[in-house]
Amino acid sequence: MATIVQDVPRVRRGDTRFFLVMAFVMAAVIVAGFSLSLAMGRSSFAVPAIFHVHAFVFFGWVALYLAQNLLVDTGSVALHRRLGWVSVLWVPLMVVMGTLMTVLSVQHGAPFFFDIRQFLISNPLQLLLFAGLVGAALATRRQTGWHRRLMYCAMAILTGPGFGRLLPMPLLMPYAWYAALAAVLVFPILGVIADYRRSGRIHPAWAWGIGLMLGVQVLADGIAFSPAGTALAQGIVAGTAGSHRPLTPQWP
Repeated sequence: MATIVQDVPRVRRGDTRFFLVMAFVMAAVIVAGFSLSLAMGRSSFAVPAIFHVHAFVFFGWVALYLAQNLLVDTGSVALHRRLGWVSVLWVPLMVVMGTLMTVLSVQHGAPFFFDIRQFLISNPLQLLLFAGLVGAALATRRQTGWHRRLMYCAMAILTGPGFGRLLPMPLLMPYAWYAALAAVLVFPILGVIADYRRSGRIHPAWAWGIGLMLGVQVLADGIAFSPAGTALAQGIVAGTAGSHRPLTPQWP
């Protein structure tokens, strides 16, 4: 019995440390992706204010996610729970800002290695999934196993733009979007492996996270490549700089 009592805290500590380390890895992917774009001159600080607001909101979430994992790792659970309620207001703002920036991006041409229709539809739907996972994580906050894994899957979704800037996307055309999705899925897959190695069991939250990411992408593709999706994309880019770019991914 003594051995069992001593092993439980050790297992939980290992679980907590995995989520902390992976929080830093995911944050590093996002920061590295945007830093590389700046370093290569693909983006600049000389942009309209809305771009800076968007950056503040999304990088604010990254900082919050890191802080929450650090608080759990150091045992500051009470503060972790209080700070978690910030997401109730922050996440809807992220969905609105992310959707707005998606529309602005396609009106300026969007990355040439993505299909404009897929970019336009997939981004908002993945953001809605992010919000849904965060909401589910808050609803299961008393069930630590579900809470931390659902929140982790939500955070993994946000690494997509980071991978989109780090991977050699032009070389991956016409499957660049799916390459970024595959990279994102590596994170929950690592969670599955970590669970199995640590306890010999895999938490069902991983199946929900991975399944929903894939399911939302199938839904997004169904909408994007339908006549309605094509008409929507054409209507949004009409009269803008993006109207001169083909909907399909093509070298400029």
